[in-house]
Amino acid sequence: MITGELKAKVDRIWDAFWSGGIANPLEVMEQITYLLFIRRLDELHTAKENRANRLRTNLEEPIFPSGDDDRGRPYEDLRWSRFKDRDPAEMFAIVGEHVFPFLRALGGEDSTYSKHMRDARFTIPTPALLAKVVDMLDELPMEGRDTKGDIYEYMLSKIATAGQNGQFRTPRHIITLMVAMTAPTPNDTICDPACGTAGFLVAASEYVRRNHREVEVDREVREHFHNSMFHGRDFDSTMLRIGSMNMLLHGVEAPDIRYRDSLSEGTGDEEGIYSLILANPPFAGSLDYETTAQNLLRVVKTKKTELLFLALFLRLLRPGGRAAVIVPDGVLFGSTKAHKELRRILVEDQNLDGIVKLPSGVFKPYAGVSTAILLFTKTDSGGTDYVWFYDVTADGYSLDDKRTPLLDEDKLGLATDAELSDEDLEKNNLPDVLLCWAERGGDERARPRTDQSFCVPKADIVAAGYDLSLNRYKEVAYEETEHRLPIEIIAELEKIEDEIRSGLRELRGMVT
Repeated sequence: MITGELKAKVDRIWDAFWSGGIANPLEVMEQITYLLFIRRLDELHTAKENRANRLRTNLEEPIFPSGDDDRGRPYEDLRWSRFKDRDPAEMFAIVGEHVFPFLRALGGEDSTYSKHMRDARFTIPTPALLAKVVDMLDELPMEGRDTKGDIYEYMLSKIATAGQNGQFRTPRHIITLMVAMTAPTPNDTICDPACGTAGFLVAASEYVRRNHREVEVDREVREHFHNSMFHGRDFDSTMLRIGSMNMLLHGVEAPDIRYRDSLSEGTGDEEGIYSLILANPPFAGSLDYETTAQNLLRVVKTKKTELLFLALFLRLLRPGGRAAVIVPDGVLFGSTKAHKELRRILVEDQNLDGIVKLPSGVFKPYAGVSTAILLFTKTDSGGTDYVWFYDVTADGYSLDDKRTPLLDEDKLGLATDAELSDEDLEKNNLPDVLLCWAERGGDERARPRTDQSFCVPKADIVAAGYDLSLNRYKEVAYEETEHRLPIEIIAELEKIEDEIRSGLRELRGMVT
């Protein structure tokens, strides 16, 4: 967990960029990513030097070769540990004229990070700002995986301060919940086809590392973990760079994160190869039929991105593969032919496991749309018998634009190390979501539909035209209470009743 002191250091770095003339949070994050990558390259080179000295052998596959670059500068000068102590003007010249061209030509390095650095741009405007930022970054402790991962995550949280950039971040506590519900194992092959900053892949890697120690000790498992377990796709090159660095700083050496428009043609090579998909794809958009992959349109004829992504997930998963994905509420009850057909496919052809309805404030301040987590398993042979529903009413934060924590930090998210009272759980439902999810095949089946979670048999869903909205099945409990009027009012009413009867008798006498 990042300390207040480290947060203050990161805040000062951020403030330095802003006061130095770079106000776009995404550009700040991009420049920090380049500098951290440069520092990481120097650390890797130093580790190789130490190994060679210890074994008394030649330096193998050095990152910074001997000799000079094509501008006559020794490659040794391009190392972080060398240029960080130069005067600001010389440092500025070295980084801008030598280090960044070196990064762009670093294609020989067999990693996705090098590929994403090929169009790296140096936009820090002054020597003074560069020197100030380099000094500040050099003070950050980047030795431990947990610490440097937490520092980078905190930096990423700051890009959400600009509304248009918030779309790149799914709240971390929601990501953690989805990962825990799918429980990744070292045997999984995980994909996020709209990965952004790679938050889902990072959380999955941390979950596997925390719950499966063989990742650290078994050579074959470790090889899979670092090289073939994690796959991310995005069509924003800045996001790919940031996502790659996020994975690197969380201890994954070579994830497969690359450029791809997941909904376009040319994705057939990935059909049926993933065992787990975790995603929050972009929605509220539409595409032209001409630019959309035809194999997706054969599943569901639509221009809506949220439906096309669901069709894509089904195509990417192998039989037995599972998914936890965020969808807008409209997917659950939309009345178009495409909406109904996709829901029918999930219920009849696959195994629809559960739906977690999220409160509409989860994505504030940059989006107020109502969403749900959809959990399903690809079977291609059906299997849905009951669908489990959970109505999340509180996620631990206020549901206004401020998103203020309602509990102490150790009681937020899944709160695995804290004891929560009933009052705490009313403010943060997420630990209960995970607990009830584990019982969806047992005690949850007996719960009444008036509870916060319950199961609905497939027959009821079919009878409702495959409507998957929670409110379609949730029942409201009414308490029967006996209401008795005060005795004084009852006496007064009886008196009025007697007067009315007396008056009626007089009227009948007058008529006769």
